[in-house]
Amino acid sequence: MKDYDFDTTPPATRYKLLIATVVPRPIALVTTIDAQGRVNAAPFSFFNVLSHDPAVIALGIERRADGRPKDTVANIDANGECVVNLVDEAMAPAMVVCGADVEPGIDELVLAGLHAAPSLRVAPPRIAEAPVALECRLLRDVRLGEGNARAILLAEVVALRVRDDLVGANDRIDVARTGIVGRLAGSDYVRLSDVFSIPRIAAEDALKRRSPA
Repeated sequence: MKDYDFDTTPPATRYKLLIATVVPRPIALVTTIDAQGRVNAAPFSFFNVLSHDPAVIALGIERRADGRPKDTVANIDANGECVVNLVDEAMAPAMVVCGADVEPGIDELVLAGLHAAPSLRVAPPRIAEAPVALECRLLRDVRLGEGNARAILLAEVVALRVRDDLVGANDRIDVARTGIVGRLAGSDYVRLSDVFSIPRIAAEDALKRRSPA
């Protein structure tokens, strides 16, 4: 094993190691609105669900290279709301366009050829092309790192929108058919095209696997 002590590992190396080993990561294509009602869309893969009761997701977002907060953080801090749109393979090229570091006020959805649609419970729109959209309200904004450069946003999911054809009996989602993609490192992504199952095991069956003393 090659060891990395993160107390002595430079941040750029930590980043490279983490994004190449914590894989795949879900992609949050986050839509927000600013004080003028202008829509912003940006993708983040430091993202996951943390709890179902309450339903809570987390986003990790760094500042821009010049030290300014990214539009997503500024907008969520201002009005406390966002929509996390999950990205399928068809949307992936448009998602990359939304990740371009354009100036505030430019509508990334227009640049990417995506379309805004009304949300159920929050002001920011969802993305019409997204198979799943999580409407969220901010719970906590935790700042970490040198100069509080990274925002860890904890948000409560107040509504979930899923494309009709993906929902079966008993609210079961056909995960493979969503086409959702995951983030690896660099320019690499992964599909949900090689799914396998392993049944859960009862505690008593697990205990039987212990080697005799």
